[in-house]
This record gives sequence, C-alpha cells and structure tokens, in this order.
Amino acid sequence: MGMLAWVMMGLALWHFTIWLPDRFWGGIVGAFIGALAGAVIFGLVINGFSIPGRHATHIGTALEAIPGALIAMGLVYLEGMRRERAAGSAGLGLT
Repeated sequence: MGMLAWVMMGLALWHFTIWLPDRFWGGIVGAFIGALAGAVIFGLVINGFSIPGRHATHIGTALEAIPGALIAMGLVYLEGMRRERAAGSAGLGLT
C-alpha cells in the first residue's frame, strides 16, 4: 500500500506541470515518468528499501514522496532545457 501512496502522490504533483512551460526532457510524458520514479525511489530510500504494508501506511507515507517527485521533475526539466539549448545553438550555427 505504501507504493500505491507514493505513486498517487507523484501522479498528483505531476498534474501541476500543466502550469509550466513544456521544456521537460520527453515532454509531458518525461515529466510523468520523472514524477513517478522520483516518488517511488525517494519513498524506498526513506523506508530503508522496504515498502510499508497495509497497516503501516498512513498520510505521512504519501507525504514522503513529495520531495522525490519534485526533485526528479526538476532534474527532468533541467535536462530538457539543456537539450533544448544545445539543439538550438547547433541548429542555428551559433556557438
């Protein structure tokens, strides 16, 4: 159940990317994958690489996923911006 809470929190945070310019690496799908992967990986790290069961899952379990999802979406965004800049300067012949 802990994994479900992490994934749902990552999915909820991903919905807010509609308000950002689409510079994510892989577009909106890249942001989606980044949010889910970041939420799950961060949740696993915090819980010692174990998934909380049904009776060990509470609101705090879902909140644990927030930093991971935000960090991962930020990294995907920065990578997208970097690739956009590299393609823009290479395509225009600028250095």
